Amino acid sequence: MPSKDLEEILKKEISGEVLFDHFSRGRYATDASVYQMMPQGVVVARNRNDVQICLQAARECDVSIVARGGGTSQCGQTVNSGLVIDYSKYLNQVLSLDVENRRCVVEPGIVLDELNRYLKPHGLWFPVDVSTASRATIGGMTANNSCGQRSVYYGTMRDNVCSVDALMADGENFHFGEIQINQNQSTMTGAQRELVATLQGVGEREADEIAARFPKVQRRVGGYNLDALVASQTPVNLSHLLVGSEGTLALTERVELKLSPLPVNKVLGVCHFPTFYQAMDSAQHLIGLEPRAIELVDSTMIALARDIDIYKPAISQFVRGEPAALLLVEFAFDNQSRNIESLKLLSERMSDLGFNWNGNGDQLGGVVEAIDAASQSAIAEVRTAGLNIMMSMKSDGKPVSFVEDCAVELQDLAEYTRELTEVFRKYGTEGTWYAHASVGCLHVRPVLNLKLDKDAETMRAIADEAFDLVLKYKGSHSGEHGDGLSRSEFHEKMFGTRMIENFKEVKRLFDPDGLLNPGKITNAPAMNDRSLFRYNETYEVKDLTNRLDWSAWTGAGGGLQGAVEMCNNNGACRKLQGGLMCPSYRVTRDERDTTRGRANSLRLAMSGQLGVDASHASAAMASDEMHQTMKLCVSCKGCKRECPTGVDMAKMKIEVLAARAEKYGFSTTDKLIGHLPRYAPTAARAHWLMNLRNKLPLLARALERSTGFSAQRQLPEWRGDWFRTGGTVGHGSREVVLLADTFNTWFEPNNLRDAVTVLNAMDYTVHLVQSSDGNKLCCGRTYLSTGMIDAARITAQTMQDHLLPYAKRGIAIVGLEPSCLLTLRDEHLSLLPGANTNIVAAQAKLIEEFIAEHIEENNHHLQLSSQASKILLHGHCHQKSFNVMPSIEKTLALLPDTETEVIQSSCCGMAGSFGYMKDTIEVSRKMAALDLLPAIESAEPGTIIVASGTSCRHQIESLCNQKPVHIVNVVARSIAATL
Repeated sequence: MPSKDLEEILKKEISGEVLFDHFSRGRYATDASVYQMMPQGVVVARNRNDVQICLQAARECDVSIVARGGGTSQCGQTVNSGLVIDYSKYLNQVLSLDVENRRCVVEPGIVLDELNRYLKPHGLWFPVDVSTASRATIGGMTANNSCGQRSVYYGTMRDNVCSVDALMADGENFHFGEIQINQNQSTMTGAQRELVATLQGVGEREADEIAARFPKVQRRVGGYNLDALVASQTPVNLSHLLVGSEGTLALTERVELKLSPLPVNKVLGVCHFPTFYQAMDSAQHLIGLEPRAIELVDSTMIALARDIDIYKPAISQFVRGEPAALLLVEFAFDNQSRNIESLKLLSERMSDLGFNWNGNGDQLGGVVEAIDAASQSAIAEVRTAGLNIMMSMKSDGKPVSFVEDCAVELQDLAEYTRELTEVFRKYGTEGTWYAHASVGCLHVRPVLNLKLDKDAETMRAIADEAFDLVLKYKGSHSGEHGDGLSRSEFHEKMFGTRMIENFKEVKRLFDPDGLLNPGKITNAPAMNDRSLFRYNETYEVKDLTNRLDWSAWTGAGGGLQGAVEMCNNNGACRKLQGGLMCPSYRVTRDERDTTRGRANSLRLAMSGQLGVDASHASAAMASDEMHQTMKLCVSCKGCKRECPTGVDMAKMKIEVLAARAEKYGFSTTDKLIGHLPRYAPTAARAHWLMNLRNKLPLLARALERSTGFSAQRQLPEWRGDWFRTGGTVGHGSREVVLLADTFNTWFEPNNLRDAVTVLNAMDYTVHLVQSSDGNKLCCGRTYLSTGMIDAARITAQTMQDHLLPYAKRGIAIVGLEPSCLLTLRDEHLSLLPGANTNIVAAQAKLIEEFIAEHIEENNHHLQLSSQASKILLHGHCHQKSFNVMPSIEKTLALLPDTETEVIQSSCCGMAGSFGYMKDTIEVSRKMAALDLLPAIESAEPGTIIVASGTSCRHQIESLCNQKPVHIVNVVARSIAATL
């Protein structure tokens, strides 16, 4: 039956979301592997009934089903050509918690970090701590038999899953848990009793073969866990057969988990080694100290991390010299004294192995200790981002996962890694190494370009030789990331023909029609079948017009293609707390609204795979579907900093807006926003008239349709006493340029006046630069936000022409509005690439950065008084993405007897014009309601709310009835109080 019939059935009966359009299907066609399979449709299931309806409809229409959580699989487990069921948006609740017995029951779509946040107040956690914890779901982890960094102590998912309630392929519900041999099975149906009896028979019949062929290493997650059926393991736990089955046997509905006490104390020793081989050989000698984890970081990861802003501070903190490899050794005994003693023993053991610091402290190896939580967290962040750091290479060649996580015994680790490195070199490539040295499971990815036939063949050749090595050392070819499309084909080599027949028998018992995720574990295609690759033989991007500079990448559109293809689908943008990205996803929970979802849509549309004008990539970017895909991107720039592969979606959105405008022109709303700097002088002179809209609700409602601005929002008030530029202010011994941005000039001029006060107090003469025709200088931010790139380039050039003479003299250019000032350090580099732009960018600083630099030099000349006992600080998105927050905290620390607390939030939701628009105002409010508003509403009376962003202040004032201030207001008042 065609998919159209399936779509009609589902839309009639499903309470969740039924998505059969090209763009939605495309967003679910990939996971974090190299593979891509376009599904027939997607259902975002709202409840268990939706899943049952999907299963029944799929059977009727002869369409396969694949269950999906976070879509972070490394081997292609969650891609298929049938119907995808997304569990992550709705089926994500904790159903019960037994604190005393340390058990909980959860729905499969719950994210690991969310579960652990729920458990933390009870002193518990679920300890299978995978590096993708911010987006990996328990259902996906169960299907994959995930492991985590501390599996040497806590074990794998199999060791921590008690039972699974699942929906069988025939539609029956089944509780998979412990079953005693010959126990009363009266609660089961006849078919279920027959299934259990047959499975027990398989375990009894194949016990000797299982003992002979299954690797003895802890990290074996390949194939079906038939060893769980062996009668010697009493009681038999049938749920362990589902663990690691990759959704091929049943659809999970509930998972019962074993919980562990939350570690009270931890310490970390960072062991440095001059050669990689020595690090691998040493792991077996360090494990005897009973660490919770031993994690590897190699020199390649260190070098790449040093080039990523977010990781630089941590690298400089814990890496000494140029080691070939690090082993991160963690101790987590309850008694901190024992942890400290373990660090001492670690140093002694390293010394016994011949690794001591020399006179310079950085050559022969040794241990750097991390005892405080902040240091450990910074180090852990680098390690958990290991895969994505590796993927940050800006070339068509990327580290590819296919021999990613083979596992061997520790005593064989050094020789295994040496021989595998020789295999890589034989085929003209190198591998990058990291991860779980404690259990002999090292993640390694040779660098290949899978757009090329020859590299696809090389991948196959390397896999054959690598798995031969694994057999030689009696290890496991799949030690963490499962089978999927990468490894399933090799089961016969690893387990033998008889065991493959056993796997097929089990598959037929559960799923006789091959309905559930076919092609995984059994009956797999060739792992190098290029028709299944993300970049297959027909992949091509052509006729792509770029308007910004993308020359750091390769491909069509001056490198825009390569920039989009940097997304490796790791899913870091799906995190729900911490950091900045992706604000709209945190509200909607829609895959469309992640950086990954947008990047996939761009890549597929540009290459003609989404049914929109395949002949011209730029036309695809201008489509209505692409417009909807980008609509909720607030251009926070969080992805530029926090995406480990540096996908800059804010910049890509500018290209999309420009492409759409080229096809359809600019709307009235676009013109009102974009040309704000141009008409602002006239509007300010008629401020009383312009502000009538805020005073007359009927007028606001009348204008809503034509302007797009929501009548529910007050717009910024025009001021008649706007800030005047031109000339200089003060007679300081030093010079500085104050950049009077559009927003503070016309709406909040007192901020600029306070900035002059502060800079004068710092002994600076302030230059208030304007254009030669007497107009304000403009960075072009409003033009960029509407896709008016040509206008933005003109204004940027004018600004550069007038600021360059000062910048060349080393005079700082100081601004107040993060979105404006930081444009000089970001978009201007793409609008006007060249030496002059770099010179101006180097001198552009937010005022808090300027003050912080003087604090470091003990040269700020500021005598300040306290204005309040408590300051609550909200950071503008661009302050966060450019790592300016430490500067603003350092500046506020000048205030005596004042405590500063940073609100841990993502975007405030206003985001320039986003929060004012009638069709995005509700999403805007929901963004603010996640973390920002609760923090402000719970603040003590008298607390000063500081927010440097114009839009942030307006959002807070609109929704909280609070009057937040710019940091410069606080500093200026503090100066005035001392005079």
